[in-house]
Amino acid sequence: MKEKTIYRRALWLAVPMMIQNGITNAVTLVDNVMVGSLGEEAFTGVSIVGQLIFVFNLAIFGALSGPGIYGAQFFGKDAKDGFQSTVRMKYLLSCICLAAGLLVFLTMDEGLIGLYLKGESDEIDKGMTLMYARQYLRIMLLGLPPFVVTQIYAGSLRETGDSVKPMIAGIGSVLTDIVLNYLLIYGKFGFPELGVRGAAIATVAARFVELGIVVLWTHLAIAKHPFLDGVYRTFHLPRELAGKMLRKTLPIFMNEFLWAGGIAALTQCYSKRGLMVIAGLNISNALCNLLNVVFIALGNAVGILIGQQLGAGQTEQVKKNAFRLMRFTGVVSAGLTVLLIAISHVFPKLYNTTEDVRQYAAMFIIITALFFPVQGYLNALYFTLRSGGKTLVTFLFDSVYSWIVIVPIAKVLCEYTGLPILMIYAIVHAADIIKVAIGYVLIRKGVWISNLAEEIKM
Repeated sequence: MKEKTIYRRALWLAVPMMIQNGITNAVTLVDNVMVGSLGEEAFTGVSIVGQLIFVFNLAIFGALSGPGIYGAQFFGKDAKDGFQSTVRMKYLLSCICLAAGLLVFLTMDEGLIGLYLKGESDEIDKGMTLMYARQYLRIMLLGLPPFVVTQIYAGSLRETGDSVKPMIAGIGSVLTDIVLNYLLIYGKFGFPELGVRGAAIATVAARFVELGIVVLWTHLAIAKHPFLDGVYRTFHLPRELAGKMLRKTLPIFMNEFLWAGGIAALTQCYSKRGLMVIAGLNISNALCNLLNVVFIALGNAVGILIGQQLGAGQTEQVKKNAFRLMRFTGVVSAGLTVLLIAISHVFPKLYNTTEDVRQYAAMFIIITALFFPVQGYLNALYFTLRSGGKTLVTFLFDSVYSWIVIVPIAKVLCEYTGLPILMIYAIVHAADIIKVAIGYVLIRKGVWISNLAEEIKM
């Protein structure tokens, strides 16, 4: 495959994902700005819940990723029965995660939220922040089931090369969320003024709209998706395949869960320096998450393309394409760095907050932007390693590294030194450069290259 061709195929898959996730994150940004107008307690409470939901979302992502590796390779091999077994496995694993997530959120909500309220602040009321967070979380739980089913369909469609339907469903969800946010947060056009609860109701309604679009459209156009035709006729899973998928899934699930937990732990470390720091960090994340969808989507596309090539037996070309796509993702991310720095001091002015919080936000944006190329390259590198089924390697490379290196660095620097929080934040980001070196060696050695589809007898 020529170099330009692999770039075009990556963009063909990634751009719809960029649009979908970008619009979704744009709505999150709008939500933050709208909720931010209700006061810093409401904004901080909703942001804390966002961190907790983020951990759940990545747990679902991890549960679906193991079967997804096989799904991409089975599609490349043109093995319908194998592909449908991966879809059924996704349902089994995600339902277990959903039940566990609901149980934890319903019984431990106050304790989890309280982890982020340790820092001192004269300007933010902790009691009100906790109240808003609990109100928001309880309603948001209703949106978890439709989110899970949507992710099963969206992931399976992307493994077949169709990322347009999930994108359209995402756009429908976003429009619903924007309209209902305006109506329910502020009580416009005769609707009740519900504030934080209105924001949660709008998001839950948007989840159901997204589910309806992607499921109905897929089955109405089932002739274009023969790999999904008849997927519900049985939920039987071949024992050998189920065992192999489970062995691949567990490291990915633990990786995503622990990685998300590591992000939450980092935020908790930063909260030791005060709630104004967390408020500034939340503003920074709202903007940076809007743009990092570019390299996240490219990373997903890399995993799908490399997985399809491995399933088709194109092992000689795989390593060349892997390095090409990793470099391509890093270069694209460098362009985002320039954009972020250019608007770093303008964006925080959208928020109704103090000047100190705005300054924190601007500097967090700049520091994050400087490390975007590193994060982009790492993301593509991670999905490349995972595409060959080396999930234990990615587990050690990603989340284990975070917990034994990144989180301890942040904890020690935040709690036992007088270093400024901005310097600590930069040091934590710089530690990821070590991961780049380790990952590069792993890719160069080719330890990740394997054809999983050939190993299974269907």
